[in-house]
Amino acid sequence: MVSGPATMESEVHSRPDLTQQIRDAILGGEFAPHQRLIEADISERFEASRAGVRTALLNLAGEGLVERLPNRGARVRAISVAEAIEIVEVRVGLESLCARKAAERVTEDEAAELRLLGGQIESAVATGNLVEYARLNQDMDRRIREISGHDTATRLLERLRAQSARHQFRLAYHPGRAVQSAPEHVAIIDAVVARDPDRAEAATRQHLQGIVALLRQLD
Repeated sequence: MVSGPATMESEVHSRPDLTQQIRDAILGGEFAPHQRLIEADISERFEASRAGVRTALLNLAGEGLVERLPNRGARVRAISVAEAIEIVEVRVGLESLCARKAAERVTEDEAAELRLLGGQIESAVATGNLVEYARLNQDMDRRIREISGHDTATRLLERLRAQSARHQFRLAYHPGRAVQSAPEHVAIIDAVVARDPDRAEAATRQHLQGIVALLRQLD
């Protein structure tokens, strides 16, 4: 059977987004800071066209994850601790806003989902599973952004978090950090589930200000 235009279009839309694939590889540590991103190599690795790779790298340069080098292609941009601190300081306002909005909008089903996440976070820390703990933290932050319904804040936060993700991952493994931060995450969940916007905002600010303080120590 010969594939028609509709079939080919379906196949194109079913392919994973190349920008997201490269972004995930950078955030997952598969590409190191300052590592050159060779278009031909990336094209072969992700089975994508050179034009598609070029577009994806331009997208990631716009996000601040990649930097373009004159006549030398692109490389993974290294984020300094000082810049990571500035990013978290900006996130304080945006994430506090999302927590407040989430507390105002959360449904019973969403509240149940957040309670489950809170329990899983506590279990991951209790068993010392820091990889799972880091993943659950990301899931919680994402769900609160989604529940908030604030599209502009969500778009800005996704870009900022991508830039500072490497430092966030490092902090998750800092000795004693998980034991300290897990109750902070649960406090945010409890405030949102209680539909208390003021408490949700305050808990979020306290958590992020703790991250800033720890980054300053590491610096």
